[in-house]
Amino acid sequence: MKKTIRLHANDNVIIATEQLMQGNTEDGIAILGLVPAGHKIATVDIAKDSPVRRYNQIIGKATRDIRAGQHVHTHNMTMMDFERDYDFGSHAKDVPVNENTDQFMGYVRPDGRVATRNFIGILTSVNCSATAAKAIADHFRRDINPAALADFPNVDGVVALPHATGCGHAAEGLFVETLRRTLVGYAKHPNFHSVLMVGLGCESNQISAILASGNMKESVNLQTFTIQDTGGTAKTVAKGIAVVKSMLPAANEVQREPVSASHLTVGLQCGGSDGYSGITANPALGAAVDRLVRAGGTAILSETPEIYGAEHLLTQRAVSREVGEKLVARIKWWEDYCERNFAEMNNNPSAGNKAGGLTTILEKSLGAVAKAGTTNLNDVYEYAQPVTAKGMVFMDSPGFDPVSATGQVASGANLICFTTGRGSAYGCTPSPSLKLSTNNALWQRQEEDIDINCGTIISGEETVDSLGEKIYRMMLDSASGKKTKSELHGYGQNEFAPWPLGVTM
Repeated sequence: MKKTIRLHANDNVIIATEQLMQGNTEDGIAILGLVPAGHKIATVDIAKDSPVRRYNQIIGKATRDIRAGQHVHTHNMTMMDFERDYDFGSHAKDVPVNENTDQFMGYVRPDGRVATRNFIGILTSVNCSATAAKAIADHFRRDINPAALADFPNVDGVVALPHATGCGHAAEGLFVETLRRTLVGYAKHPNFHSVLMVGLGCESNQISAILASGNMKESVNLQTFTIQDTGGTAKTVAKGIAVVKSMLPAANEVQREPVSASHLTVGLQCGGSDGYSGITANPALGAAVDRLVRAGGTAILSETPEIYGAEHLLTQRAVSREVGEKLVARIKWWEDYCERNFAEMNNNPSAGNKAGGLTTILEKSLGAVAKAGTTNLNDVYEYAQPVTAKGMVFMDSPGFDPVSATGQVASGANLICFTTGRGSAYGCTPSPSLKLSTNNALWQRQEEDIDINCGTIISGEETVDSLGEKIYRMMLDSASGKKTKSELHGYGQNEFAPWPLGVTM
């Protein structure tokens, strides 16, 4: 295995694949000092204020003179703003689609949508009803009350997804509109056969307003009530258990059947990124996304702060100027959002990202966009807005994974693929979440949480393309019902996290 990686001939840094010491010579460069694995090494002398380049893109500037062979990181490099050439649609291309190529075993709902799981969901309008909702769901937990679902093997479970808001804010406006859009997205999600929504009764986020915002009406598959109308917590829990019991027989009748891979909508996430993310797991996931798009499926890229500085690589692939400008508008919104809240875009990367070798948001973003593969950017959506386009699309969200993935599921993702270099622990009920490690050390240390190791690209055992094929096949297997590691550990209910936009009063 080579001890360094050069990503592009025009780069002035290379990446260490293992810890390097002074006295080593790698790629013809004498190493000066200690360089941790995943970190950057200058290949030439870099003058103060000069750009540092990786992926043949600017990732920052030198804050002091850097000698060839020295470690390049936060001590001698910082953020650098620069003009991006959006060049809308210049790299868009025809993408042949064959929807009859690949299949998975899914649940076909009466409206034609396809599910990868078959849950009954319990949603809340407000945090005040969270405890009651969880108590209802706990009655049906297979680990503590196996008899409750013993006669319903085709039901994956009964899950409660409470949240921390729903009151203490204006009854109208961005905050509650975003929350309602998220709740509606979950209430309508195909992975829920039926949904019960529980409220308190006096909250700002009234159940009636949620239903109206989603043009929904109560039915046998969507029932609601409040604690105050029911007469208290104990009565609410008892009523909720009875409602769920009435939903179970119909939910258990559904059967998996072969469906086209075009019905798969995959949310793309990366968390706990490191210096290898943009070399291994992210481009391998991108290769899987290219296969999914060619099969007629959909992939949702998100985490707007984590494409910052690399958005021009997406606008150049936009199918139209209008789509590209929608992405730029979200970037401008984030710049204004940060300024109003006395923050800056380079507050991201996190401490763990930096320990793993990432230095600026520009460097992180360039690795993050690799998850989206090489096909066109077909549309741009706001947070939790229903995704209707096929192919690769973008949904605006924060970079914080639970919030971002919650929005993707609300938008329709029936599977999540999540790359990590530091070892993020995450799941996303009702949609299964596949975890991809960027390096062998993480795989060896935390295999119980990781579904596939992409560190084999660094060691030369596999290629980006071969792993892309393996990930794509794992997507289809998971969509067909094979449990992911996060599902086996019970992740997913506590990770429901709608974006808390706006003012809490």
